[in-house]
Amino acid sequence: MADKKKYDASAISVLEGLEPVRKRPGMYIGTTGPDGLHHLIWEVFDNSRDEAMGGFADRVEIALLPDNYIRVVDNGRGIPVDIHKQTGVSALETILCTLHAGGKFGGDESGYKVSGGLHGVGISVVNALSTHVIAEIHRDGAYSMQEYNIGKPKSKVKKVGASKMQGTIITFQADPTIFKEIIYDYKRIVNHLRQQAYLVKAMKLTVIDARELDEAAQKKLDLKGKQYLGDEHLEVPHQHFYFEGGLRSLVAFNNHYQKPVHKNIFYVEKNDVSPEVLAVEVALQYVDDISPRITAFANNIYNPEHGTHITGFKTALTRTLNNYAKKNNFFSVKDKDAGFTGDDVLEGITAVVSVKMPEIQFEGQTKAKLGSVEARSAPDAV
Repeated sequence: MADKKKYDASAISVLEGLEPVRKRPGMYIGTTGPDGLHHLIWEVFDNSRDEAMGGFADRVEIALLPDNYIRVVDNGRGIPVDIHKQTGVSALETILCTLHAGGKFGGDESGYKVSGGLHGVGISVVNALSTHVIAEIHRDGAYSMQEYNIGKPKSKVKKVGASKMQGTIITFQADPTIFKEIIYDYKRIVNHLRQQAYLVKAMKLTVIDARELDEAAQKKLDLKGKQYLGDEHLEVPHQHFYFEGGLRSLVAFNNHYQKPVHKNIFYVEKNDVSPEVLAVEVALQYVDDISPRITAFANNIYNPEHGTHITGFKTALTRTLNNYAKKNNFFSVKDKDAGFTGDDVLEGITAVVSVKMPEIQFEGQTKAKLGSVEARSAPDAV
């Protein structure tokens, strides 16, 4: 006989604050395996990267620290610490403890014209899935900080003292009760951040693996209010990235072990494509190979599953090469219907396509695929 359970108002669960994230983390970061663990770093980094995209920062540093702590530092504007009118607590606490809170939703009052963090859940999700978070803010001549445990503030924002610096420092420790295993892959982190450095030409990126530092060396990292984890005289793995060539440099990097069939890398960029698309960039080069290698980004978020911008790129590329070929009599006059197929023009191509949009739609919080319909026509503009 079926178990008849009482179903009335008392059976309805209401999860408040960041409880939904801890209850169903997969809905927000995709998985509690290695991908989800590293996604925490990407979410915090994306905030710093967005500051650089907006021209407010030019330096970002990521450090892997002992005891599974991760620290992300930027020299941007610093998260505001004044009281938020709607929530009655500081803007910092609002952003760290509230889903769908942040300056990234477009419009004239937005803190950013373009951002990868449209969902507004990124850094709050990191807070929810961490045992310990420290937020340090250098802004308007003051140094403030606030600590959190499992998504909840330990106290109000503290004004620590005066500061001549500017920027945000987020340090977090992922919760071992949430993640199956907490092992950060330094090589994976370096590869991801190298990729990001190609996308923001003005951004200098540093990655430091300080997990094996002893206590004395660890204190060196904490000098100057922890603002800039300079690796001077520290024998730890570290990488610096700064690429003035942008997407062209990325194509050259991807073709390092390939044989190009033409020397110059084709590059084109157009701003203000439409009200829905602020910018589109394309860089490509053909190599002596069969397989295509296309890398896609939307608001500097890597889209491994591509999306509408790549669909549009393939269509535009096929049409452009066919028009050029016909105009220059590449095909026989007798064969009026001759032309390149989509597969033909993709053979041996190495391409990077990047679009920037104020209102962007990803298929899921992990942003693996762009869903914005407007992006499909963006490559036509270039």
